Amino acid sequence: MARQTRSATSRALSVALAATPASSTISTASTPVPDQASASATLAPSKPSDSIPQLLFPTSEAWVSWLSSNHHDPTGLWLQIAKKSSPTPSVTYDQALDAALCYGWIDGQRRPLDANYFLQRFTPRRKRSIWSRRNVDKVAALSAAGLMKPPGEVEVERAKADGRWEKAYGGSSVMEVPADFAAALATNVEAERFFATLSKGNRYRFLWRIETVKKTETRKRKIGEFVRLLAEGKTL
Repeated sequence: MARQTRSATSRALSVALAATPASSTISTASTPVPDQASASATLAPSKPSDSIPQLLFPTSEAWVSWLSSNHHDPTGLWLQIAKKSSPTPSVTYDQALDAALCYGWIDGQRRPLDANYFLQRFTPRRKRSIWSRRNVDKVAALSAAGLMKPPGEVEVERAKADGRWEKAYGGSSVMEVPADFAAALATNVEAERFFATLSKGNRYRFLWRIETVKKTETRKRKIGEFVRLLAEGKTL
């Protein structure tokens, strides 16, 4: 399949979002049944769960159109996304995530499907869902471009109001060892030495779990557990 450049896919998504009315009302439309969805999406032949729709959208416009009518649905869906080698195009992951953020949705688990596609879970953001720094930056860019929709803006305001926006976690390339974890490691030579040998990915697994804990007492307990685990030469 001929792949579009990143700038081309971004332009296509921007056009699709700009063309969609920014209604502040909550849609009462239901998830399309097969004959209604055929013009914009295809129901895939198999599903990870019979209760969760699995849909393929050939374009970003089709995905945005579906979100505009179904963003209120708490079930979400499994989005079927074409791999680079796929002969059949689909909305790309980057397009899908940007549009999802505009409507207050977020990506989740990814699963393999077949030689041409993978599945990406998308759902409405939960009330206390944590934010990543990457998505905070994405929303800032989408907002500056005038592409955010009311459902997405509501989630941003909630996150700013309760502190989740400021506490957004960084990616593996920027996340640093927090002071409390570093102090705990310093009390255990074996744990500190083993942690220093870990790959960036393995280190991030520990740091992400620490930084995304909501309660102070839970954070302290996690740090203690991780120090003991590292002292035994084990990873997550």
